[in-house]
Amino acid sequence: MPVARVCVDIPLAHLDRPFDYLVPAELGDTAQPGTRVRVRFAGQLVDGWLLDRAAASDHGGRLTYLDRLVSPEPVLAPEILRLARAVADRYAGSLADVLRLAVPPRHARVEREPAADPAATSDAASLPAASTDAVPLRAAATDPSPDTGWRDYPAGPGFLRALTAGRPARAVYSALPGADWAARYAEAIAATVHGGRGAVAVVADARDLDRLDAALTAALGPGRHVCLSAALGPARRYRAFLAARRGTVPVVVGTRAAMFAPVDRLGLVAIWDDGDDLHAEPRAPYPHAREVLLTRAQLAEAGALVGGWSRSAEAQLLVETGWAKEIVAARETVRARTPAVTPTGDDPQLARDPGAATARLPSLAWTAARTALAADTPVLVQVPRRGYLPSISCADCRTPARCPHCAGPLALGSAQAPPACRWCGRVAAAYVCPHCSGRRLRAAVTGARRTAEELGRAFPGVPVRTSGRDEVLSQVPAGAHLVVATPGAEPGADGGFGAVLLLDAWALLTRADLRAGEETLRRWLNAAALARPAAAGGRVVVVADGALVPVQALLRWDPAWFAARELAERRELGFPPAVRMASVTGSAAAVADLLDAARLPDAAELLGPVPADSDRERMLIRVPRSRAGALASALHSAAGVRTARKAAEPVRVQVDPLALF
Repeated sequence: MPVARVCVDIPLAHLDRPFDYLVPAELGDTAQPGTRVRVRFAGQLVDGWLLDRAAASDHGGRLTYLDRLVSPEPVLAPEILRLARAVADRYAGSLADVLRLAVPPRHARVEREPAADPAATSDAASLPAASTDAVPLRAAATDPSPDTGWRDYPAGPGFLRALTAGRPARAVYSALPGADWAARYAEAIAATVHGGRGAVAVVADARDLDRLDAALTAALGPGRHVCLSAALGPARRYRAFLAARRGTVPVVVGTRAAMFAPVDRLGLVAIWDDGDDLHAEPRAPYPHAREVLLTRAQLAEAGALVGGWSRSAEAQLLVETGWAKEIVAARETVRARTPAVTPTGDDPQLARDPGAATARLPSLAWTAARTALAADTPVLVQVPRRGYLPSISCADCRTPARCPHCAGPLALGSAQAPPACRWCGRVAAAYVCPHCSGRRLRAAVTGARRTAEELGRAFPGVPVRTSGRDEVLSQVPAGAHLVVATPGAEPGADGGFGAVLLLDAWALLTRADLRAGEETLRRWLNAAALARPAAAGGRVVVVADGALVPVQALLRWDPAWFAARELAERRELGFPPAVRMASVTGSAAAVADLLDAARLPDAAELLGPVPADSDRERMLIRVPRSRAGALASALHSAAGVRTARKAAEPVRVQVDPLALF
């Protein structure tokens, strides 16, 4: 097989195909499919992946030899190559871009180590050293007990039995409030490993990864899984990757970086909280971890588990099409586990407290917090915005305060700080309103730090802690104290929170975003799930009108009902995931140039253009789901035409972007 087919690492759409090179005799045994190579391309030495070896080439001209073999380690597994090609085709991207996401950068010192030590790759520092020999999958796993928390869900035990039997069971899981979701995922993974197959699980952030890491260590024993995350650093990440690639461990868990992790005999892919925007890759071709894992389950005939406190419209579509079955608890079980949820904006509350319609902390929320603190239980306060006063306005005419230099929004960093621009950072100490010449400023949006300050005055003597970008708390002890957190930074509490206050609902519900309602409910449920059950005194107060659909879903604790309603509305209006949409962003001339070169499907509908920022515009393209492949192919081909003629202005192509507007 003297011919090597190589994917060159060049991010140009018109070069998205393998190129043939000759293999030197001295590399005949080591230059195997999956290895990294260096080749000469267009007069330059570039990196590449050796995809295949062949006896002959279809190229009629003279072939060039491989310049050198970077490493004999076959880092690119055949299954991952097939997956990468499928992901590139789905997202109108190139194979080289996907492989750059799938295979971490080489770390030569780690690669020269005799074998990956699973204990060294885990985030749990207490794990003992494991054997360097690969252990058969079936031998290390214990039989999953039928007495697990999955018995709270009628379909749960059957799901575990199917995974143990090696069947491709696929489920959408709605977790009960207060449930140990990490333990449930660990039990599903243990059932898969007991059946002789491997698993990949993806979570949104490091806190969730730590929880799942600890649960898997308890379920499988030390050294049976690795954690893969971009935050690990080059050496630890590459060591974990090699442990999975060499078959040392059967399970890989991690953040978004783990969605392409190579696992032998894949039997289960799992994702927790798939609605979190951290699962969306910000680099081309911008794949979403949920879609990558579902594609992987389809290609490998593996099981799939999509779970969370809430449910996305995409997960609901899996249920309605029959691709997955839902795992939900009976309604009487849900009622027994949920805290008491009360809105402040319904008629009975407004009759008792007319100021609740405008107050940031109505009397109902204040009373709930005081009662929980009196019972020596912690109180969680969720605030949508971080900072002190992230948005301010003129106190006289209410006009938003803007920077006189760049027109960016002004904000206050603390009670003593002067107003400063959030865009350019310049201080506007002598701000004068351009409309009324007023000099006084007022809060337009209140951040977490200002909220903590106000609560400290409202509840003197009660400790107040914050959890947000500067410091994210993972767990707080029991006792009377207040925790002010931004969405996604809510810590757990020993024994659960006595009260959860959801403030500033308008800041979430009034966003100009297709997913505003879905994202609002997801953030509320993630916080409310940390409260104690109503029977134990747990209470959730949401500062919003009880007639709003997301508030109704929270009151019922029925994310499936909300997801079904949301999907039905999007299907009627022609929005994802009921249809497939792509966005093309760039200058007006560049967008028009790409669309002129694209042979779009007959069913394609153009929406726009709309302004994207100061000098760019965005065009949306909508097609039925059955024509999604044709749309991606047309856009990729058009991008190839532009790169081949060296078009000066770039265009960003995204398929199913999270933000459409």
